[in-house]
Amino acid sequence: MIVCHCAMISDHDIGAAIDWMRAADAQTIITPGKIYHALGKRADCGGCMPLFLDTMRACDKLGVAPPILRARTDSKKDATHEGRRQGHRVSQRRTAL
Repeated sequence: MIVCHCAMISDHDIGAAIDWMRAADAQTIITPGKIYHALGKRADCGGCMPLFLDTMRACDKLGVAPPILRARTDSKKDATHEGRRQGHRVSQRRTAL
């Protein structure tokens, strides 16, 4: 499955990079930036980061995870407002004429 369309990185590429880095140094902290660097690519738009991080979390050889890769807390999973304040849309701020 393609994870990053901008750099054409698949889930297999991510797994292979993690395996390679883990074999080179068992104690290294693996981050998305290190994976891009190991693959000789650069992040472009960042739209793939949620899927990229989920793919990294699913890898059994990830080992020590930096804070960005730790499991999400349940407090924000059920939020339907995505962290936006009430009345964030312009149409909701206007008064009826």
